[in-house]
Amino acid sequence: MRKKITVVGGGNVGASCAVNLAYKELGDVVLVDVVEGVPQGKALDMLQMGPVEGYDVRITGANDYAPTANSDVVVITAGLARKPGMSRDDLLLANHEVVKGVSEQIAKYSPNAIIILVTNPLDAMCWSAFKASKFPKHRVIGMAGVLDSARFRTFIAQELDVSVENVTAVVMGGHGDTMVPVVRLSGVSGIPLTELIAPDKLAAIVDRTRNGGAEIVKYLKTGSAYYAPSASAVEMVESILKDKKKVLPCASYLEGEYGINGLFVGVPVKLGAKGIEQIYEIKLTEEEKGMLAKSAASVQELIDILKTKV
Repeated sequence: MRKKITVVGGGNVGASCAVNLAYKELGDVVLVDVVEGVPQGKALDMLQMGPVEGYDVRITGANDYAPTANSDVVVITAGLARKPGMSRDDLLLANHEVVKGVSEQIAKYSPNAIIILVTNPLDAMCWSAFKASKFPKHRVIGMAGVLDSARFRTFIAQELDVSVENVTAVVMGGHGDTMVPVVRLSGVSGIPLTELIAPDKLAAIVDRTRNGGAEIVKYLKTGSAYYAPSASAVEMVESILKDKKKVLPCASYLEGEYGINGLFVGVPVKLGAKGIEQIYEIKLTEEEKGMLAKSAASVQELIDILKTKV
């Protein structure tokens, strides 16, 4: 029996996610959006691309959640996108209501699903979905570190003129400008970055990684990134549905790990058929601990706002 994947949100991220899932034949896909006709039209278009591209899965569009019943994985991309000058925090309350409503529907129709959050502000939206769905913590996961690490790897590869496939990178913390690219644990085919890139250039790459999303928003003017975010979510879905047990940096609910309690923060985890199957607690330097604590504090500020206003 084929796996079933629901993608909530038929915009650029959701549609890109759906078509990538189809390309990889990870399962049948249901695309959900509140705008009548949009998910149906996009799904039909993707379905008709199957004979050309050689994938054979069912892709359907819907405005309600009944067709999503018994999904194995649900990717939530729904919500307002950032506009120039808008921080992720500005999206907080509006997107909380969206994610809350979606998560309640997921819990109703697919009580055994694993939820992957893409909606910003990412770490806070994970908390919203966790509370609304009442799912166990290993089945609510945020797509952040996979994307942030991909950006970090891209910039390193550009600087060194090497294959991105040889670049490994670790990015922890919240998904925003307080994220923590762990330079000490990143490298090229085992060679530490500090031996390859001058400190000033490395600092510039770290800064560019932290502002990777804002840089794209600035160029697009009327939207935000969608190709890399959707590909990152699909990598997570694939690891779960194929039980690949990839070790990826994801926003996870921490209960004491890294000295953090009750927050979703990006850390390395093992992703398998059960969702998050293990959280890896790396020994950090004092400086890295300080940066991670600062990043967690910024996430806590958002959660405090949600707790007082909703």
